[in-house]
Amino acid sequence: MDVNSLISQYGYWALFIGCIAEGETFTLLGGVAAHEGLLHYGWVVLVALAGGILGDTALFFVGRHYGNAILKRFKKHQKQIAKANRLIRKRPVLFVIGVRFMYGLRIVGPIIIGASGLKPQKFMLFNIIGAVLWATIFVSLGYLGGEVIAPWLHTIDRHLKQVFWLVLILVLVWGIRLYFKRRSDREPEDE
Repeated sequence: MDVNSLISQYGYWALFIGCIAEGETFTLLGGVAAHEGLLHYGWVVLVALAGGILGDTALFFVGRHYGNAILKRFKKHQKQIAKANRLIRKRPVLFVIGVRFMYGLRIVGPIIIGASGLKPQKFMLFNIIGAVLWATIFVSLGYLGGEVIAPWLHTIDRHLKQVFWLVLILVLVWGIRLYFKRRSDREPEDE
């Protein structure tokens, strides 16, 4: 099991899927992989960009069609949602571009934007600009951070088989223990 070949083979797909859902962690790791020469920096930026655009666009249209019903369920957060709507009306450019960088709004932000009634064409333009900035910044940070992280990754890679076997043994022991505990819980007690 060679981690480097797995990253080289499936890294772009993992990055794309990760950027649809969350993103920052995957873009940083993609940058580290590019630093190590496992992936190409330019392709990492483009794949992160594509995943980020696709994910936010899908959430925007979910918000456009179902956003009000979804957002009503967040009863504790109605003040924050109202504040976000005011920001969208006042500064749609900054909000759409910046929502990627706002902690806690990465997923719900595009839903709020979609529910706000912002026109799809306007959203798409600002979404693309935001995605370009976001992908470039986070992949570059990962690439530059590769100087620090890479030595640790090489150490982990050397010991990966031992770690894998240790985790497998721990899971098996835990599973056997759980099996016997459940089995003893099901047996009728002798009186």
